[in-house]
Amino acid sequence: MTDIVTAAPRPPRSQWWDVWDQFKTHKGALVGLSVFALIVLTILIGPLVWRVDPTFVDLRARNQGFSASHPLGTDQLGRDVLARVMAGGKVSIAVGMTAMSLSILLGTTIGVLAGYFRALEGPLMRLTDLFLALPLLPLLLLMVTLFRESLSRSFGPESGIFLLIVCAIGATSWMQTARIVRGEVLALKEREFVLAARSIGTPARRVVTRHVLPNVLSPIMVSATLGIASAIITESALSFLGLGFPPDFPTWGRLLYDAIDQMQLYPSRVVIPGVAISLAVLSVNYIGDGLRDALDPRIRGR
Repeated sequence: MTDIVTAAPRPPRSQWWDVWDQFKTHKGALVGLSVFALIVLTILIGPLVWRVDPTFVDLRARNQGFSASHPLGTDQLGRDVLARVMAGGKVSIAVGMTAMSLSILLGTTIGVLAGYFRALEGPLMRLTDLFLALPLLPLLLLMVTLFRESLSRSFGPESGIFLLIVCAIGATSWMQTARIVRGEVLALKEREFVLAARSIGTPARRVVTRHVLPNVLSPIMVSATLGIASAIITESALSFLGLGFPPDFPTWGRLLYDAIDQMQLYPSRVVIPGVAISLAVLSVNYIGDGLRDALDPRIRGR
């Protein structure tokens, strides 16, 4: 009599593996993820390999072209362009990530409160509409002009401007996330599992943290990826207008601003940081498109 060998039951497959499988089918998202990872690795590991001070001034080597000693040339003060691009990328990406985190925190909090608590919906949505109606660039310029000097004196030129730009961008870019999250919460709070949790006396705080927030994670993650791109562009615009970081503190936008006067003689100084900004923004946008498709249960598994 032969023994019947029963196969061991397979462990349950994680939902995140399904998300990754769907994400891999989006070729643009994979390319964007690879490009963004390459940019991040370059700005983090590059300064350890290319040990040139991005603020070192060498007037004898100014306005040089591409060479072995300066692969991307030098600027009008003899500073190495490659070192400044890597240092500027570190600042721009840090601003984008931090401002995005602040924006997502504000938008998610306001969206959940407005969607779940009926008494708060009216005031919070009118506040959101007010911020949406404001012209953002003039508002950013006003905030930078009013608080630049005081924050620089309190925290130092670099830290003060970093804190100011991050708070200014985060405080003016949370509205889309709030509206998206509110719409998701309005639909979720009428679902059976939320009604069941409320019927047995579960506190509102526990319902929100255990049942509502995990189910609005997908639109929040998509908004986060797109928020990084928006924050990088906004910081670059402020630096390009001369209202960003100090001149000796490079960012991609500051590199563009410094190269305006000699753009016709040395176009590479505009092209290089411009390409870096474009690649970072495009790659993050493609990652957001891939996450949107991968996190949508109606598409996943097709």
